[in-house]
Amino acid sequence: MNYRHAFHAGNHADVFKHVALLALCDALTAKPAPLFALDTHAGRGLYALDGASALRTGEAEGGIGRLVAEAPRHPAIARYLSAIKACRAEHGSSAYPGSPWLLAHALRAGDRIAACELHPEEAAQLQSVFARDDRVAVHARDGYAAMKALLPPRLGEQRFNRGLVLIDPPFEAQLDEFDAILGALRDALGRWPQGTYAAWYPIKRRRALHPFFRRATTLPARSVLVAEMMVHPDDSPLRMNGSGLLLLNPPWQFDATLRAVLPQLVSALGEAGAAWRVDWLRAAD
Repeated sequence: MNYRHAFHAGNHADVFKHVALLALCDALTAKPAPLFALDTHAGRGLYALDGASALRTGEAEGGIGRLVAEAPRHPAIARYLSAIKACRAEHGSSAYPGSPWLLAHALRAGDRIAACELHPEEAAQLQSVFARDDRVAVHARDGYAAMKALLPPRLGEQRFNRGLVLIDPPFEAQLDEFDAILGALRDALGRWPQGTYAAWYPIKRRRALHPFFRRATTLPARSVLVAEMMVHPDDSPLRMNGSGLLLLNPPWQFDATLRAVLPQLVSALGEAGAAWRVDWLRAAD
């Protein structure tokens, strides 16, 4: 409840996560059936990179600031930069979109989005961002509890057979957050097994992730994919060296997209010793 993403908006983790999020949206919208997207830890939706919080950390300079200067050429990165440009055309030159804004930007008129935020001030701001978008329902509630309440997704008599759940917690609970993520995913897959799930995690102590990966392989998903981007050498537990996404039931050939994108992101944002990986923990049959 004390976390504010405004201090970290636009940093290297956001860049990686948001490039992947838009690529997921594009892959899912390639088919005409309507989609449902759930953002469990949505934040405020929009951030000002010239605000006091962002300027205090300066993290955006090493993220979106550096990427704009480098301008890598992969279409998924160009897609992300185009979304940033659209956001700034609407909200000002220092604006940075959070994940719910990007979902609303990428999805279609017939798709539906649920954005959850527990912190009252952040939830109120999120409400104001989407006050005129009837595709987006903002829920001032715990995102993990919302997964139980909102899955499988329905709108009146309409059922959504396809869609995406983004789990992007602040990790205030540190290692306990991994338990919460895995428990929520196991329950959600029982409710909506055909959904695509993306869970973000920070990388500080590599050995702390090993139990998480082992347990992820036991989830009742068709496939389990891990993608990581390290911008610092993986040798310090005192900083966030990089971040990763645990992807359940990703779209066909999404691993190939990530394998093409991540080297360009690492080249643009990483220092000496930076690295990336895309590995199947369990591939589809």
